[in-house]
Amino acid sequence: MKSLLKLLFSSLNILFFICNSQAQKPFIDYDKAAAALTFRPWTYIDNLIQPDWSSEGKIWYKSRVGEQEKYYLYDPKSNEMKTVSSKSDLNLPEVKDNTPEWSGQGVFSPDKTKAVYIKDYNLWLKDFPSGRDIQLTTDGYLYYGYATDNAGWRQSKYPVVSWSPGSDRIATFRQDEREVGDMYLVTTQVGHPELKSWKYPLPGDSVVAKIERIIIDVRDINNTRVIPLQIPPDFHRATLSDDIISSGTFDDNSWSTDGNLLVFVSTGRDHKMEKVRLADTRTGAVRELFQEVSPTQFESGQGTINWQFLSATNEIIWYSERSDWGHLYLYDVLTGRLKNQITQGNFTITRVLKTDVASRVIYFEGKGREPGNPYHAYLYRVGFNGKNFKLLSPGKGDHKINFSPDGKYFIDDYSQIGVAPLVEVRTCDNGKLLTTLAHSDISRLKEKGWESPTEFSVRSSQDKWDLYGIYTTPRDMDTDRKYPVIVLIYPGPQGGSVGGWSFSPQAHNNQRALAELGFVVVQLEGSCNPQRSKSFHDDCYGNMAENTLSDQISALQQLQKKLGFLDLDKVGIYGHSGGGFATAAAMLRHPEFFKVGIAESGNHDNRGYEDDWGERYIGLLSGDNYALQANQEYASNLKGKLLIAHGGMDDNVPPYNSYLLVDALIKANKDFDLIIFPNARHGYGADNMYMIRKRWDYFVENLLGADHPKEYKINFK
Repeated sequence: MKSLLKLLFSSLNILFFICNSQAQKPFIDYDKAAAALTFRPWTYIDNLIQPDWSSEGKIWYKSRVGEQEKYYLYDPKSNEMKTVSSKSDLNLPEVKDNTPEWSGQGVFSPDKTKAVYIKDYNLWLKDFPSGRDIQLTTDGYLYYGYATDNAGWRQSKYPVVSWSPGSDRIATFRQDEREVGDMYLVTTQVGHPELKSWKYPLPGDSVVAKIERIIIDVRDINNTRVIPLQIPPDFHRATLSDDIISSGTFDDNSWSTDGNLLVFVSTGRDHKMEKVRLADTRTGAVRELFQEVSPTQFESGQGTINWQFLSATNEIIWYSERSDWGHLYLYDVLTGRLKNQITQGNFTITRVLKTDVASRVIYFEGKGREPGNPYHAYLYRVGFNGKNFKLLSPGKGDHKINFSPDGKYFIDDYSQIGVAPLVEVRTCDNGKLLTTLAHSDISRLKEKGWESPTEFSVRSSQDKWDLYGIYTTPRDMDTDRKYPVIVLIYPGPQGGSVGGWSFSPQAHNNQRALAELGFVVVQLEGSCNPQRSKSFHDDCYGNMAENTLSDQISALQQLQKKLGFLDLDKVGIYGHSGGGFATAAAMLRHPEFFKVGIAESGNHDNRGYEDDWGERYIGLLSGDNYALQANQEYASNLKGKLLIAHGGMDDNVPPYNSYLLVDALIKANKDFDLIIFPNARHGYGADNMYMIRKRWDYFVENLLGADHPKEYKINFK
């Protein structure tokens, strides 16, 4: 009897322990995540320098080892290095800023004697020597004003202009938005809300913003002239991005030295047609030089506009992906004919850095030619005729280049995600190494517990390309167990999930923080992301709902076979903007794989997002081609846990994109979670820290199956 009671008592204890264990989920230490998020790694890196050139062509920089700082001055001509005690002892020539003090919102001329600004939808000139304000145009009015920067998501009070080199002419436009549709947002406040409205064209609209190009001659400020260019209005489009000022000035305009000629590019509504044109700025006469036609979409570079007009030789250096790779071509301005292809091969030119017209040599950044990671940028030089091609920065890694004022030398700062920077000085003619300025030491950083993300490579889902990415694991990781996975996604196609491939120890703090909560965080550059071949970039052209998701799934499956510690039964995903669109698409189109998602500020239906992005990467609205990609159409597929977040005053991706998805989920009787930041814009601003904490909470509770601290506060010191 006693034995029976003892057995019964023991069984009850076991049952109580099992029930109690199921009721008490593990509690996660948020302090570890907060410490990772707020960690300032730069403090613990030695010999990390940011060198720069003096006006005398010498390199000066500061290096720190522990608490000791030293200043150095290096002369590449004599190959001599000098140590000095402080920056003041460098005897650097004073660089004078001749920009006048002025409180206006305008654009200065190159010689800083003038500035142009907008007043009452017209352009005005501020002449600093005389102190006069001169009205340049008189017939501008609301939605038909001059140099206005307010089409779609981009809004600014600064004028969109391009000054001639001699500061005597201005290339700009009159923007016609009179019949363009409006976008509306309403503030949340006590009493009557404030209505914000502005012109925001959408894909498929019969009328979108157009620009009427003009030249303004200000050589004589007492007799300024407006000279219309003799062409029909152009679409508000540019060759690089979905705005016409992404370069910092009026995109796709290149002046002759004397200001008498202007080469510009007119981009078609869907970015498939580029017309390269030459304008006589004295008369407004325009001649078409040549056209570039793309079956998908044209772009003039990867991060910067790469074409330029060389008036001294009447030539144009043109960028094209017509061979499937981004390369340079030389055109004759007088005839409009192709003279020769400058670069060729299975690699991509991402940025033209310097053009030496006298020596007829081009210096450029290229990717994908050297062995290893194809996202690492290297420096090359080549002649205008395509001969004497030379790699100038042979060190393995991602290179950042800084040329000397005389163009004879360059500073080469290169690194990898997990490899500290090495800084060298080389010659521009053949890349000869002159000296190594610094090799950063991250031993103290590692002693503080910092760990780098790990690079990896897998095959694309179609087995067509090698794909590259990084993953971040907990520092106290146990490789004998499996960890839930979180995918951080930005599908592009104008950007990617990793962002950068050089050493930047603080760039991945958010991912490190999530990893410290008990996850493996994965970031993958999938096909459709940029910086590779055109076929790679265009792989999902016309179907942005693909969102690299097939590659993401395939990559995780391949990684699990290699690593063994990924729990593919517990996969989460999150992203912002395009990443929010991709996250919801993942949860709705692949519900068997993605179990938890956080979709932040997503453009879930591109019929409700600005015209230029959608019409560039999807094409013109035709039938149901946009509807088939809209996330709300698949709301009934939701199985996992989905959190939707959006700013109520988001003027980039209006919140109605998320409201459409919310409405469809309600109608489908689906459970989901929603956060609206009533007065936040696209990036949430002051509310971002709250979003970070809610992101932690959501994945910990729904993916890790654990409790989290209630209303944890992340404190930045």
